[in-house]
Amino acid sequence: MKDSTDTPHTDAGGTRRMATPEDLYARFEALGITVTTHEHEPVFTVAESRHLRGLLPGGHVKNLYLRNKKGRQWLVTCEEERAVDLKKLAKALDAGRLSFGSAERLRAALGVEPGSVTPFAVINDPEGEVTFVLDRHLMDFDVINAHPLVNDRTTAIARDDLLAFVAACGHPPHILDLDPLAPDAEG
Repeated sequence: MKDSTDTPHTDAGGTRRMATPEDLYARFEALGITVTTHEHEPVFTVAESRHLRGLLPGGHVKNLYLRNKKGRQWLVTCEEERAVDLKKLAKALDAGRLSFGSAERLRAALGVEPGSVTPFAVINDPEGEVTFVLDRHLMDFDVINAHPLVNDRTTAIARDDLLAFVAACGHPPHILDLDPLAPDAEG
């Protein structure tokens, strides 16, 4: 059974509300996790955020919110330059056919807007309806950078602290080697 420290996104009456960046930072503090957050202009894509790389050492992520026809959902966090063939990923996850989830489903499931998808959004899924998948390649970085639920900031977190955080949110990561799931080269 989860206690109130497991769900900072419920109000005093127990009504579910989505966590804010401040709720996220408080959860980090409660777990003894130290992070560094940098504010910047909103960025919606990996391409828009490339200019921040010199300021933010470590691994940078892109996130795929996916679902299948049966309604199962996945959040796949991978290294920002990673190309993934969704057909191969679906087979590796035994998911059937995968597609990107709509903005409405994303908001309902993880409480974030498109462009702000982040592994930290599992804080908004206390029932574990979304399966969290982490690119094995990210384990090569000591520090991982991700949005703290909004896209006008980037939070740097130690790799092991990220793993501890998602596990504390009830989402032990499914660490998957995505190298074999790259699209086939054409030509």
